[in-house]
Amino acid sequence: MRHRLALREYRQKYHPQLALSHKRNQYFHDTVHTLIANHVLPGCSVLEIGCGNGDLLASLAPAMGVGLDIDSVAVEEARQRHPHLNFHETAIEDIAALDLPRFDYVVCNGVLQEIYDLHTVLNAIRQVCHDRTRIIFCTCSRLWTPVLGAAELLGRKFVTPDENWLPRDELENLLVQGGMQVVRQTPAIIAPLGIPVVSNAMNRWIAPLPGIRHLGLSLLTIARPMNVAPPPPPARTASVSVVVPVRNEAGNIDALIRRIPMMAEKQELIFVEGNSTDDTWAAVKRAVEAYNGPMKLSAMKQTGRGKGDAVRMGFAAATGDILMILDGDLSVPPEELPRFVHAIDQNHCEFANGSRLIYPMEDQAMRFLNMIANKSFGIIFTFLLGQRLRDTLCGTKVLRRSDYLRIAANRDYFGDFDPFGDFDLLFGAARLNLKIMDIPVHYKQRTYGETNISRFRHGIMLLRMCAFAARKITFI
Repeated sequence: MRHRLALREYRQKYHPQLALSHKRNQYFHDTVHTLIANHVLPGCSVLEIGCGNGDLLASLAPAMGVGLDIDSVAVEEARQRHPHLNFHETAIEDIAALDLPRFDYVVCNGVLQEIYDLHTVLNAIRQVCHDRTRIIFCTCSRLWTPVLGAAELLGRKFVTPDENWLPRDELENLLVQGGMQVVRQTPAIIAPLGIPVVSNAMNRWIAPLPGIRHLGLSLLTIARPMNVAPPPPPARTASVSVVVPVRNEAGNIDALIRRIPMMAEKQELIFVEGNSTDDTWAAVKRAVEAYNGPMKLSAMKQTGRGKGDAVRMGFAAATGDILMILDGDLSVPPEELPRFVHAIDQNHCEFANGSRLIYPMEDQAMRFLNMIANKSFGIIFTFLLGQRLRDTLCGTKVLRRSDYLRIAANRDYFGDFDPFGDFDLLFGAARLNLKIMDIPVHYKQRTYGETNISRFRHGIMLLRMCAFAARKITFI
């Protein structure tokens, strides 16, 4: 309590000096605002802790925005500047007294280093989170301590009280203790002073590069709340939809239906056939008509082209709580699908991505150049998305239908640019800051037909999509 009183007194006593320091470093603060805004979807509910004058909260364009600050002078200024938002003078430890709803986003910009008891604060934050809340923390790197100290001596930055030591790994450990899981961490800003053209170029194009990014002044950490205890049996999922795009896979249809296990009380299998040159469509129709089992089977004839179009068509028709894609070539054993549902059910992740690069493969299952390309794209995606991925091109991907609908609703951010479907989902999941996790699968050699992938033509197309997405996700 003494610490809070001292902090409140400091904030109120030196409010004019702190405001002047903020103005002198406006470029830095504006850049931080831009970074945070890139991870907040407009029209959501947002709680900002340590809101100051409310400018950051207002810039996020929330449908409902609430700001908290311990400084009464700052809160009054925020109310005058942004009367359409709600501001409260309170410490975060006292948040329960406000009877607030649960928010889509909680933003803590430069707050953690000032707090006396971080465990208490993190527990308080979790009280205003729902299952899909994203908590965004912005902290400063202690690598910059000498530079910031020099700025204080030169009067460029106002002197602040002693602060908490929160390096990247310690922050992650602390969040785990507070019932949160880190989704991604992004260092940023190597040029905090507003030098025209130069600073923007350095912060956008150079700061994100490997070997340089860890030198950033700011660290943006995005976390999600976790359940303290696993859900009780039976699994929470009531229904599953398996979408199988098929093209020239006539010889695999019966085996697919026979081998897909039941993963929920209600389960549907949706075939989407597109532009086959064999009798795949006839094989699908015969199998659906003859089926007499526990699943609901349906078949659709694709109106567009490409696997991505087929996946979107199948997902639009799906009704299950969990949606999954299974390639029709049986290279990934259908018997391994339940582990994807388990990962989603137990809240280990929100997007389960198959990885063929863990277990030994059958001979000829993946050609050498394809192996090199897959590993390379895994490295590229790990860099772009800020989450570790080993195999981005595995056709088995699983997520909740509610999350897919959010991805589809925000598809305009990237545009309809992906004919394969993998990138559309991965980039969309990254845009929503969903927790992505690789699920190892065995990779088998085809027993029927030939691959529909053109190594060189499609490889060039994938590189172009990576370059496009980099400008939307990483180099912003």
